[in-house]
Amino acid sequence: MAGHSKWHNIKHKKAAQDQKRGRIFTKVIREIEVAVRQGGPNPETNPRLRLAIEMAKSVNMPKENIERAIKKATGELGGEKLEEVFFEGYGPGGVAMYISAITDNKNRTASQIRAIFSKFGGSLAEAGSVSWLFEMKGVITFQKNSIPSKDEFIDFVIESGAEDINELDDVIEVYCNPKNFEELKKKIEDAGWRYERAEISFVPKSTVKVSGKDAEHLLKLMNAIDELDDVQKVWANFEIEDEEMERLIATM
Repeated sequence: MAGHSKWHNIKHKKAAQDQKRGRIFTKVIREIEVAVRQGGPNPETNPRLRLAIEMAKSVNMPKENIERAIKKATGELGGEKLEEVFFEGYGPGGVAMYISAITDNKNRTASQIRAIFSKFGGSLAEAGSVSWLFEMKGVITFQKNSIPSKDEFIDFVIESGAEDINELDDVIEVYCNPKNFEELKKKIEDAGWRYERAEISFVPKSTVKVSGKDAEHLLKLMNAIDELDDVQKVWANFEIEDEEMERLIATM
């Protein structure tokens, strides 16, 4: 059974491969700017900025772009004032959706998201309606082919503080308490294990199974929202049969 994790990993791979529109750069630059404004320009003392810079490097963003984004956030270069906002809603089949955005115009972003929900049979919800269905976790993702011994790897991460492990087709996701995220990531790096991605994410506490038209409209809804420049991440608590998920994604 496939769900948000598989959708997220597929989107990540496509974004890393398709940079011609510059959309992935826009999202990463905004994440860097907000991270600096919240925690300062030094990645050594700002974990969120450190992760944002890692993200930038993973999509081959030039060093000067990263430096420019940091300077904009500190006021050296000016620029629009960005804020981080969250939206909550329900998609087809009663699937809960939690959305993070970074924008210079909250009303514009809300209007765009509301229109997309309406188009695909969903609806925005009041603050607090959906967020309680998710919990914040540290998530570290590995390609299976980068792990010589799965049993040894699993033993190591569990002993190092991981709370849970999720296996997908070609990746393994390691979950931990956000408070232990930096410590676990460092232990993994020091041990020589190579991860593909490390982030703080929202994980659903329970899931809703969808299929047929609901599944099709849900994935179209999530893709459309995710492609908005202002939107950073989309989380949802759905489950779709593997074959159906792969068929639907292949047509989008």
